[in-house]
Amino acid sequence: MKNNDITKSYRTRFIISLIVSALAACLSLSLLIYNFGGLKRFLTGTEMVDTSFTANDVLLFVIFGVVIFGLVFYLLQRKSINYIKGIAETVEKISAGDLEARAEVRGDDEFSGMAESVNRMAGDLKELLRLERESEQQKTELITNIAHDLRTPLTSVIGYLELLSGKGYDHLSESQKKKYLSIAYTKAKRLEQLIDDLFEFTKLSCGKITMNVTYLDIVKLLAQLLEESYPSFRDKGLRYELHTNTDSQEIMADPTLMARLFENLIGNAIKYGADGKKVEVRVKSEPEANAVEVKVINYGFVIDEEDLPRIFEKFYRTDKARNTETGGSGLGLAICRNIVDMHGGTITVTSDLEGTVFTVRLKIHFEKTDENLRRA
Repeated sequence: MKNNDITKSYRTRFIISLIVSALAACLSLSLLIYNFGGLKRFLTGTEMVDTSFTANDVLLFVIFGVVIFGLVFYLLQRKSINYIKGIAETVEKISAGDLEARAEVRGDDEFSGMAESVNRMAGDLKELLRLERESEQQKTELITNIAHDLRTPLTSVIGYLELLSGKGYDHLSESQKKKYLSIAYTKAKRLEQLIDDLFEFTKLSCGKITMNVTYLDIVKLLAQLLEESYPSFRDKGLRYELHTNTDSQEIMADPTLMARLFENLIGNAIKYGADGKKVEVRVKSEPEANAVEVKVINYGFVIDEEDLPRIFEKFYRTDKARNTETGGSGLGLAICRNIVDMHGGTITVTSDLEGTVFTVRLKIHFEKTDENLRRA
């Protein structure tokens, strides 16, 4: 029922209650006046009484009429009054912190609408409180993870530099010094990568990156990224394969963000796919659906089913030991999801003995930023 109909219905019932109460008061008052003489004789115990009305009698009639009117009106509105009282008690409980309190919803009038609004408010407050607690927990986890990830390489850098610069270590050979210096440099580069990833993730999450959408060939981009990653493939003893149902497919996207997206996915496949001997990238153009689908597949490390729903969360790693060789910053896949979201696409993952598959679906035509498009 619409709000206007509910208001009209309640007003009608209220007016009817007023009319019924007034009629009851008038009828009762008429009976009192009609039987006024007999009532006086009954009260005085004499047959001969003055049946004319005095000022006190008139006042008595008025009070009697008001009492009858109020009593009848209360009886007719008692359910509504109790209903309002129940809603008020629920509001008091909610204001006292009991967000589980709910008002009973009866009928279909203004009061039931009020009860529904109170219940909805309590639900919204409960959800906001839950989100606030989750946000605080995420902030705590974020600080803890950042501290851990930054401290580990920083401790190594400081330790090896102290070995190289401290007194009493002159006995170190040149090869040992070069080795320690190389380790310190590697750790420093990892520290730099962690900081870069953190800044990029923060900018993406806060919407501080301006997308520069243009036309780019997704097939050529993937071929280029795979070729540039050849040294990494070689180091891990992997080969790569690119399969596509088209030689060329232009899409509207930010080239820099697209490169970062697939660099992360290919890098992830290399890290965890060493046991599988190869990494596959499959491109499927679907012009009729205004979409292109890219699958990045590795045949190495199988992700546990319980880890799959959380794999795109920041700082979440499937390797609980946080191995520095494969763990990365814990932000790579979270960055991937943000980039895909910015382009209005989707990213999903499956993992079993037949391979771990990251599937990205992107729009060929990115309508949201048409005004910013330009031909490369």
